[in-house]
Amino acid sequence: MPTKNQTLRVLIVRLGAMGDILHALPAVTALRAAHPEWFLGWAVEPQWRGLLAANGATERGPSMPLADKIHLVPAKQWGRNPLSGSTIRDIRRVRRDLRAEHYDICVDLQGAVRSAVLGRWSHPQRLIGEAKPREWAAQYLFDETVNTRGVHVIEQAIEVVCAIAQEELPLVPPRLPRSEDAERKYSSVQRPFAILNPGAGWGAKRWPAERYGAVARALADKGLFVVINAGPGEEELAEEVKRSSIAKAIVLSPSVEELIALTRDASLMIAGDTGPLHLASALGVPVVGIYGPTDPARNGPFGGRFRVLRNPQSKRDHSRRAEPEAGLLTISVEEVVQAAEELLKETGKDVC
Repeated sequence: MPTKNQTLRVLIVRLGAMGDILHALPAVTALRAAHPEWFLGWAVEPQWRGLLAANGATERGPSMPLADKIHLVPAKQWGRNPLSGSTIRDIRRVRRDLRAEHYDICVDLQGAVRSAVLGRWSHPQRLIGEAKPREWAAQYLFDETVNTRGVHVIEQAIEVVCAIAQEELPLVPPRLPRSEDAERKYSSVQRPFAILNPGAGWGAKRWPAERYGAVARALADKGLFVVINAGPGEEELAEEVKRSSIAKAIVLSPSVEELIALTRDASLMIAGDTGPLHLASALGVPVVGIYGPTDPARNGPFGGRFRVLRNPQSKRDHSRRAEPEAGLLTISVEEVVQAAEELLKETGKDVC
């Protein structure tokens, strides 16, 4: 365990996805604030680097808001081409880079076998994870485990980090980077505006596009400009929402850095259980969460003002089903619009 005034080198492993990284950020932000002298590294999938550093940031430059070192780990790409020469060379590169930093501690906040294996590659003195990780086999790769009691994954992550620091750390807002280029790009978007995010990780979490379109019409009629966020591969879905809105919304396809900048200025976010919803929550933007097979007590908005709509009959199920979960379909357009109106009034952003 660390002694007082000891400087440690700590590696965080949370490869993805967007929402999961955002859930880990408050704990790492608290650790950084409590121990600015510690060296913090983070292993992450390349597409999520923008959550940790603004475009153009150097590895140790002033625009790096949280991690001293970012290790880019394209694990999904490796999985698609496991035996290719490029994959083998890339794995060797990552292992070499991890070992070169001489980490004292590796914290696995992902709880998967592949993240635990990656942590082992760094040759830390201690590899630490939750006692009940997401993939049960991962626990056998840990040197130490932490029994967590929190319900929300953000609370669980802070418990793991507190065990490392040997002190109680406060729950703090996550530190997210700023990109001046991204802020300029969307400075012309009409204010006030709401963001609708119709995409989700799998079909069971996706509320129908035509209902998002109806919500867009209702918000536009109340004086809000409406932006539909199209994540990678979700362009067609976003266009379907736009058609259903009768052109009362626009579609944008921002990068991660641009989405952070855009969301900071939004008056409202409406989405299912997906990364952009958790980004809005992290930034303190009012959120309407439309939930079905995932449990908002564990994975819902955290802190700030929000409304979560979920049918009590919906059961927690992470099966990657293509069709919307039955309980999700019972949530009406009227309920979503009412929740949005309540939040706008509470936050003083009502434009009616």
